[in-house]
Amino acid sequence: MADVGIDAIEIRTGKLALDLAETFAPEMGEAPEKYTKGLGIYSSSLPDVYEDIVTMGANAAHRLMERQGLNLNDVGRIDVATESAFDNSKPVSTYIAGCLEQVFDGNLHHANKGERKFACISGTQSIDDAYNWIRAGRNRGRAALVIATDTALYARDDPGEATQGAGAVAMLIDTDPDVVSLSKEQGYGSADETDFLKPNQQFPSVDGKRSVQVYLARMREAVEDYESVAGDVRPEDFRFAPFHTPFPGMVRKAAMLGYRHMVRDTDIEDSLAPEIGRQPRREAFEDEDAFRDAVREYMDALKETDQYREWFGHAIEPTLDIAREVGNWYTGSVHVARASALKHAAERGEELTGEGLFIGSYGSGAQAEIHAETVQEGWHEEIEALDIDTQLDERYDLSFAEYEEIHDVHNHDKAVEVEELTAPTGEFVYDGRGRMNERKYRYVD
Repeated sequence: MADVGIDAIEIRTGKLALDLAETFAPEMGEAPEKYTKGLGIYSSSLPDVYEDIVTMGANAAHRLMERQGLNLNDVGRIDVATESAFDNSKPVSTYIAGCLEQVFDGNLHHANKGERKFACISGTQSIDDAYNWIRAGRNRGRAALVIATDTALYARDDPGEATQGAGAVAMLIDTDPDVVSLSKEQGYGSADETDFLKPNQQFPSVDGKRSVQVYLARMREAVEDYESVAGDVRPEDFRFAPFHTPFPGMVRKAAMLGYRHMVRDTDIEDSLAPEIGRQPRREAFEDEDAFRDAVREYMDALKETDQYREWFGHAIEPTLDIAREVGNWYTGSVHVARASALKHAAERGEELTGEGLFIGSYGSGAQAEIHAETVQEGWHEEIEALDIDTQLDERYDLSFAEYEEIHDVHNHDKAVEVEELTAPTGEFVYDGRGRMNERKYRYVD
């Protein structure tokens, strides 16, 4: 059977921007470096009054379909991944389908529609579902539309507030893809964890320290599980390694863990031994604490080596470029990282066709997935069509007072009316409530 993968990508960011160094940090009484260097985020994208997860997802899907010359009959499945849903019964995909039916001829009555939930990993899970649907031959020649869309807000004064973001990534999954093909091999690390959750509440409850530990533990398990079916992973196997990016600072930790694992028992470890020694092995220590202390000491030394710094700058740093400007998009995070890496390569004239990507997805609660992707011949044209730079440049810069108002607008527990800060044009907008309290949407020319 032909390869299956991502045939097209579109990104839609919230139309407002909160500058963390110039606007947020002074109000918090913090040094700007806490955010720009510690978290690795410069600004957050936030939704205007008329934007939400439906409008951002529908606008991304609309532009993708127009660019690809698709009609509604070409789409046989719409899966929306989100952890910002506002209805416990009706999926966001039905709202987005309704939006698309406003601007395209025909309808999507034939399309299977659903909503995936497993924190931030559900975007990748939705791609997996579409992949399996196509490879099973149940698609009848149609493609799948996967949309990861979130408004990642935290309660005011929560430690996670600086990592907020809002946006959507729409992806067309089909045979003979233009962007990347997906590996059949996958690896998982999954456990019942309580690191980040929303028990019937809008804003998350987070154990920050525990969340980092769980993220790293599940990623390690997923890599080991992937290697059990795909063989050992080495740094030279992949051009980029896009990871789930709640904030770039966390990816730095995951990258260090991954690199240490990949170079164990290799020529790279041998070449580093005269400088920093060999990696600690568990069997050489009498207790777990001594082993962990030795590992931490080794990793502190490893991250200062030229070999690690070169690999990080080559394989990881380019995946973080967009995240630094938009913050965390939950389900869209790892897919923003992929697009960021490909965009970096396109801007520098790199030829990536045939190169590998090592994808690390994660969702709190908790599960990680590792899989590989192979860049396809049409990747450059597709990535060049993205207008994310224009979107970022055109965002409205919020004052802190405006940010407080916008946060209240999108707080489900508050009923406030605020004038929109930007003028919608050529896009779907939120249009109030219907008779059963459902959200309504319309297209503004």
